[in-house]
Amino acid sequence: MSSLVGPDEDNPLGKPPVPEEVQEAIRTLLRWTGDDPSREGLLDTPKRVARAWKEYCQGYGEDPAIHLSRVFEEVGGYDEVVLLKDIPFQSHCEHHMAPIIGKAAIAYLPRDHVVGISKLARVLHGFARRLQIQERLTAEVAECIWNHLKPHGVAVVIEASHACMTARGVRTPGVGMVTSRMMGTFRDDERSRKEVLSLMGY
Repeated sequence: MSSLVGPDEDNPLGKPPVPEEVQEAIRTLLRWTGDDPSREGLLDTPKRVARAWKEYCQGYGEDPAIHLSRVFEEVGGYDEVVLLKDIPFQSHCEHHMAPIIGKAAIAYLPRDHVVGISKLARVLHGFARRLQIQERLTAEVAECIWNHLKPHGVAVVIEASHACMTARGVRTPGVGMVTSRMMGTFRDDERSRKEVLSLMGY
């Protein structure tokens, strides 16, 4: 007989178990909001919510800089801006744990090597999948690229909608927040900054 433990009725897909104290915390929240966690529709909600938040915050389990560890030096003399724009992302604000949904533009001016373009998006997602504020997210992405690629310049612009403002509190939908971080030549040289912002569409 195999010693492997297969899926059971409560966990048909073999997902990692959710600690009982985590489930009870979610039941407490459900009761506090006025609902009954023992009713049929909410019986499995504590497990679902716990697993969802583990997924939302999976960035805590990774170092986004690892995506920048492999670079390419054969660039045919290319020394102009590398830009990836309209990168969709989702995060959650650390103040209300409400969704932040937006897009980012990430650019750098290479010095003597480049990185696979998808890695820029992976860096963004690594930091976004944590509890965040948009200002810090913008800075973390820029500084990670600056520190590990050693380019002439880095520019990051993030535009996002915050549910903590659109769905509660002031309840003002349709509002977008824009943050930017310029480093190196994009910060020091006005012409370079204008060029990269124009390429980004700003």
